[in-house]
Amino acid sequence: MTAADDSYGRLDDDYPAYTMGRAADMLGTTQSFLRAVGDARLITPLRSEGGHRRYSRYQLRIAARARELVDQGTPIEAACRIIILEDQLEEAQRINAEHRHAASQHEVGI
Repeated sequence: MTAADDSYGRLDDDYPAYTMGRAADMLGTTQSFLRAVGDARLITPLRSEGGHRRYSRYQLRIAARARELVDQGTPIEAACRIIILEDQLEEAQRINAEHRHAASQHEVGI
């Protein structure tokens, strides 16, 4: 797979293809749940020219994770915060790994 092929896959993942009704059906949740996740700033759906919310597959995966936590009894605001913190932790770990790798390469003179 070339880099161009990979970028097309990413575009598909980020493309706002799903209406609020379809997204709610796919997740087995309500439209008000999706609005609440948006109000908590976990995801920000794009808007059509008519002002309707549109969701990407990536956003639906995040909303599905929030739904899992809410189904386990976590309040929606806390679920959204947990997901944001998980994402920040994952990014920090990725950066740390890059720094460790760069430092190890520097130590061996590469």
